[in-house]
Order: sequence, then C-alpha cells, then structure tokens
Amino acid sequence: MTKNTSTRIESVLIETRVFAPDATASAGARIASMAAYDALCKEAADDFDGFWARQAKANVTWTKPFTRTLDESNAPFYKWFDDGELNASANCLDKHIGTPVENKTAIIFEADDGAVTKVTYKELLARVSQFANALKAEGIRKGDRVIIYMPMTIEGVIAMQACARIGATHSVVFGGFSAKALQERIIDAGAVAVITANYQLRGGKELPLKAIVDDGIALGGCESIKSVLVYQRTATACAMVAGRDKTFAEVLQGQPSECPPVPVGAEHPLFILYTSGSTGKPKGVQHATGGYLLWAKLTMDWTFDVRPEDVFWCTADIGWITGHTYVAYGPLAAGATQVVFEGIPTFPHAGRFWQMIEKHKVTIFYTAPTAIRSLIKAADSDEKVHPKNWNLSTLRILGAVGEPINPEAWMWYHRNIGAEKCPIVDTFWQTETGGHVITPLPGATPLVPGSCTLPLPGIMAAIVDETGKDIPNGAGGMLVIKRPWPSMIRTIWNDPERFKKSYFPEEMGGTIYLAGDGAVRSADRGYFRITGRIDDVLNVSGHRLGTMEIESALVAKTDLVAEAAVVGRPDDVTGEAVCAFVVLKRGRPASDEEARKIATELRNWVAKEIGPIAKPKDIRFGENLPKTRSGKIMRRLLRSLAKGEAITQDTSTLENPAILEQLGRAH
Repeated sequence: MTKNTSTRIESVLIETRVFAPDATASAGARIASMAAYDALCKEAADDFDGFWARQAKANVTWTKPFTRTLDESNAPFYKWFDDGELNASANCLDKHIGTPVENKTAIIFEADDGAVTKVTYKELLARVSQFANALKAEGIRKGDRVIIYMPMTIEGVIAMQACARIGATHSVVFGGFSAKALQERIIDAGAVAVITANYQLRGGKELPLKAIVDDGIALGGCESIKSVLVYQRTATACAMVAGRDKTFAEVLQGQPSECPPVPVGAEHPLFILYTSGSTGKPKGVQHATGGYLLWAKLTMDWTFDVRPEDVFWCTADIGWITGHTYVAYGPLAAGATQVVFEGIPTFPHAGRFWQMIEKHKVTIFYTAPTAIRSLIKAADSDEKVHPKNWNLSTLRILGAVGEPINPEAWMWYHRNIGAEKCPIVDTFWQTETGGHVITPLPGATPLVPGSCTLPLPGIMAAIVDETGKDIPNGAGGMLVIKRPWPSMIRTIWNDPERFKKSYFPEEMGGTIYLAGDGAVRSADRGYFRITGRIDDVLNVSGHRLGTMEIESALVAKTDLVAEAAVVGRPDDVTGEAVCAFVVLKRGRPASDEEARKIATELRNWVAKEIGPIAKPKDIRFGENLPKTRSGKIMRRLLRSLAKGEAITQDTSTLENPAILEQLGRAH
C-alpha cells in the first residue's frame, strides 16, 4: 500500500436527497421500522453468539443440531456451528415437501428465444435427485470437486444442487471464460469432473462451451478429470471423447428420482468460487455450507422481504457469487418463485428486461448498475425501448448489485422502473462475504441515492485508517468488518497464507476483515457510501480521491454522458493524473475538434461538481466501455490504456474487443 501524508480518502460528493420508505413497503415487512432494525442490532451487540445461534436454529434445518456457535480459537480461520450437520440441497428442496410450497413454481425459465419453461419445487427435487444419482454413478463422492461450466439454465441450477446433495464441492466457472482460465481452475481445485453444455445461447447466437472445455483440458495438467458430462442445449453436435464424455441423456437414463441427501459438517466446503486476484492468479474463495446457507436465507428475508406471492428475479449469472446466493440457493431456501433468464438485456431489443417484468409479473427485481446505465442509454436513444412502454406496476422492490450505483442512475431507476414507490436496496457485498453485508431494508431504511446505508444486524462494519483506527463520520477510509459472521470466506483454496495476507492484515491485528474498498460514512446519518476499491484511489497532488466519485460526477451530466469509468495514470507533475473513459448519449464525437470541445465541457463540469483537483487530464471516448459478457467493466484494461501500455491481458471475455482501439486516444 502506498504511503501518503494522509491515509484518509477525501470525500467530495455530497448527496442531500432522502426518500422515506413507502407505507406499502413497511406494511407487513419483517423489519418494518428503524426501531425494529435497531433492536436487532442491539440484540447482536449484546449477545453475539446467542443472536447467531437463534438465527441458525430458526432458519436452517439441521440433521445434527450444533452445540457450538462460533469457534475463534484459530482466528482468522473462524468456524461456525462446526459440530452441526446439514445438507444444503435438503434445505432448499426437501424441506418444502409436504407443505403448500411443494406444488409452487420454483423456477420460471425464459430462454434466449423467449420460450418459457416452469418447474415446481417437487419437480425440481426429482430432477436434482436424479442428477445426483448420475453423479454418484460416475464415481463422484463427498468431498470431490466438480467444475460447472454451464449456460444460465435450469440445468445449471440442478447441477449445483446435485453436487451439494451428495456433498461434492462445486466450482462454477462463468460461461464467458477462456480455455486457459478453465484449465487454471481445474488444476487448482483438483476437479474430478466437468459439467458443461455443447453450446450456450446468448443474444441469438450459439456460443461453444464443450469445445472450450476440450481446449482447456488439452492445455495439460488436468489429469484429475475423469468425467465430462454434456447437456445438449442445442441440436448442434460437438466432439465427444470416448470413455470420458457422456451426454446428460446417457447418464440420467435409468437413474431413480430419489436420492437421500448426504449430511455434511457445517464447515464442509459447499463451493469454491474463483475471483481474479491483483497478481492475475485466480483466488479460490471457499465457502462453508452452514453459515453460507443461513445468510442466503436470512438476506432473502431481510433485504428483499420476500413473501409467498412474490416473483423474484435476480439477473445475475450462476458463474458469479450473486447467481450462487440469489439464484441457486437463497430463493430456493426461502421457498420463492424466481425467474431465470438465459439471454442478455439488449436482445432482441433493449426493452427485454421490462418486457419480461410485465410478462412474468415480477415483484422484486435485482440487477447491476452496469445494466441499468446501458438501458438508460438505450431508452434515451430509442423511444421504443423506454420502460414506459411496459406495465411495471407489479414491482414492489428494486435492487442493485455488483458496484456502487451513481446517484443519477439511482434516480432514473427510482422514477422510471420503480414509479417513485419501490424501495431500492443498493446492496454492498462481495464474493468473500457470501451475501449482503451493508444494505437498506425496504420497509425500514430512509434511502439516500448512491448510499448502501447501514450494515445488516450482526455485521460489525466500520471505516478505519491503515492501522485499524476508527475514522470519524464524514471522512473516508478503508471499510472493515470487525467481527466474523457466518457466511464469510473460510480460506483461499490451497493458499491459507494468501487468505490471511489479503483479508486479515497483521497491521490491523490479524483478526479484522479488510474488504478492500474505500468508504465514507455521512456526518448526519452515519450512512455508508462505497468510494471504490482501495487500489482505485488516486493521489493527485497529495489529494486522495475515490474514482467512483469522479465517475458519478461525470454521469451526473445527464444531457451528455451515458457512462464513465475513471482510472489513474502516472504523472510527473501531480503524481497521478485522472484519466476518464466516457460513453456519450449521442455517440462518439465525429471529429477531434468536437472531441476536444466536449472534453473541455466535461472538465469544467467536474470542476464545478467536485473541484478543479478532480478534473480529468485525459478524456477518451468510446461507443462502450470494455466489459465482460456479464457487464463488469475491466478496469485493468483501462489502466493499461491510460498508461499507453500494450494490452497483454486475456481479452477473451470481452463483449466487444474493438472498443479498446477507440479508447486508445486521449483528448
């Protein structure tokens, strides 16, 4: 970490708008007021172990009850409920059998082409059990690791649940990742099998999956793989290796639709999910079964206030943590009906999300700010795909996930999607936290655009300096969580030292979780606002500025800017210079002269919104920003562009590699 004269991050963005919870959101909510929220927080503070034990007993079905809530004897390798036993799949499916939920729709699946398939809880249990039996027939056992490289389909969820059912540890790899990325994960996990599909359908195109698996295994070092199971998503044939590869149809034939769930210890690894590290070597984030499942269920209840009649839709892919917690596990543990969508938000038109909300009568909608910003741009440029063309009146709660949502996008979401009546739960969490840690509660929390507001009960979040000392409200610093919580990362697979160094630095005592994000708490309410990754802090002439704030200022120029990303580059005079990558609502400038004119206008705007110190030195224009197919901005590529470096990183997951050329020129 670079040493500066001050370790505080200057917060220069002030938001004064406040929106009280709608009365209909508060009526009947599980946490219906700030007094109720405060009471839960007090309960957790007064009796930490007792609070979590009560939640675990009330929300999880145990085959062997736990007697120990939290074991801190080997911090930071905390253990929760570790002498208890359970099964995650049984908690999502079996527990509903014999209740009215068993005949309720579990998943409404909409394919890329618009075809809809529905499956009830009873049917889903039978299909998961049959697939679990197929896995056992392949020799897969409790403790084995299985790679899942699947499209966003019911079969993807079934694969995850079937692994959990037999006690195998799954590692889902996003279907946009390259053969090399897949090979690295197979080797690190020591996986015995890959579950994949011949192709996936996205945006009207067939994209290969099985061929990428073959390429990844061919790179070498994957001798642990004994089986490759292939779901035939399309009619197009794919190469099959005799003795290793089998279709779903082959392995399912003759398998019974009953499979007793295998009890596992609460600390048994439910899954490993790889996240990119700053070194480029993937980090295998390992989550435990009991604590993770508890938090997935509890946050469905608290954050989304999910009710029996709700239709819940989280747009995330199962390849990411959001798709694990709020598609594959949380909604099923809560007995909810959910939408699973195979396609992309802009095919066959950019009104697809709004059309689906109307069609399936969605009540809770959870998506990423990146998607919201791209759909704002589409609605501004084409009246036909504006959300006003669809009936969104069934919506009662909106959510945002993946990155902070800038205030102007928040306001658009509030007005155009939520009709100014739906609470927006702007959720802060990470792959490592397993579920939401800081978020508004829809029936209780007054909302401030751009703020994730307050920690959930039991989450002891704070903002500190580099030594772990608390920083007063109104000043920025590093976000930490001071006490362990049940759904936290247990370790980095095969690398416990990296786990300690990354998340529990010795400088802070070795027991406090470092989120890796900068944040500030408002002076008035103590609300949290995430200012970006710690490494996304710029030091301009001794001033430490969060990139998120400069991005928010640029996007606040609503007549001109659709989207913006800010990074730093070395500068001889100021130490670091602000480099902004901007997508305009009107399209790229037609000439250098127009580009310079718009760049000047934007610099003056940022100076007015934040101050002259934050003015971007470079402004680059593109039709889009470099994003993965899941919508994540690839900021490492932007940093390379800003520095004028050759792009050496893997760009295979980029949605449109051509935009790198557009963004190479500064104005």
